Amino acid sequence: MRNSIKIVMLFYLCIIAIGCKKEDKSPSYHKGEMTILTDESFKSVTEALAEGYMINYPETKIKVVTKKEDLGFLDLLHDKARIVVMSRDLSPKEIRTYEEQVDLKFLPAKFAADAVIFVAPKDSPKESISMQEIEEGMQSDDKKFIFDGTNASNLNFVAQKLKKQPKDLKFSVIPGNKNIIEELNKYPDKIGVIGLNTFSRPYDKESEKLRDMVKILPVEYKGKLYNTDFQNLRNMNYPFTRILYFLTNEGNFNIANGFIRYSCTQLGQMIVQKEGLQPYNIYRREVQMR
Repeated sequence: MRNSIKIVMLFYLCIIAIGCKKEDKSPSYHKGEMTILTDESFKSVTEALAEGYMINYPETKIKVVTKKEDLGFLDLLHDKARIVVMSRDLSPKEIRTYEEQVDLKFLPAKFAADAVIFVAPKDSPKESISMQEIEEGMQSDDKKFIFDGTNASNLNFVAQKLKKQPKDLKFSVIPGNKNIIEELNKYPDKIGVIGLNTFSRPYDKESEKLRDMVKILPVEYKGKLYNTDFQNLRNMNYPFTRILYFLTNEGNFNIANGFIRYSCTQLGQMIVQKEGLQPYNIYRREVQMR
């Protein structure tokens, strides 16, 4: 009789142990591994948010991989990635394809205001650039503007702003935002087009070094000059302000949606601000005095 009781107890203990093991392996927002695909132009803010998330949830491991914006979106559609960072507006056809293939409602998780900026060599006589210059220059055989490549966020966004297709624009290419900055002085008559997040971190030594190598050109629009300070980004007055957002194909609340929620809450938005970008969700600091 005693042996029978022991056998029954051991049986139930085994069931409980197996159940616990299955629970440990189940997906969760606070443990597990994930890869985020991001365009190189906003890699810095994505890495900063990933590091913050891993500090808060030590059992998570997030890898940030750079991939051209359009290619990252295709990987998401084909289930080769769980989450991507985007900046351009998707077309109605792309939104429809996303909703059909991913089987989720299109709900972009907006988390930061970034910008595409135009830079000239440090000793260039140019002090600003107009929208007309940009439009005309992107149609010229001189290929005055240097981008970091095709299928990338900077070219996509400028093309969208000019209401053109990227294939219809004329430009030069130097791969990588940092490489454009470092090599621009070799081409005194050219203008580099980069993402603000490339060197937006206020107190970062590498960012300071990169900022000192070029001159950021304010953009003239409707008779006014706009630079990329917080106010112009917040109000979207700077003509090439862009909103960064996450897209995921994760239908439940696991690590991808946990990361998105973290990035859009106050702690994540503080990281965005430390990166020198404008947080999309602004939290008021209230002080009560008695």
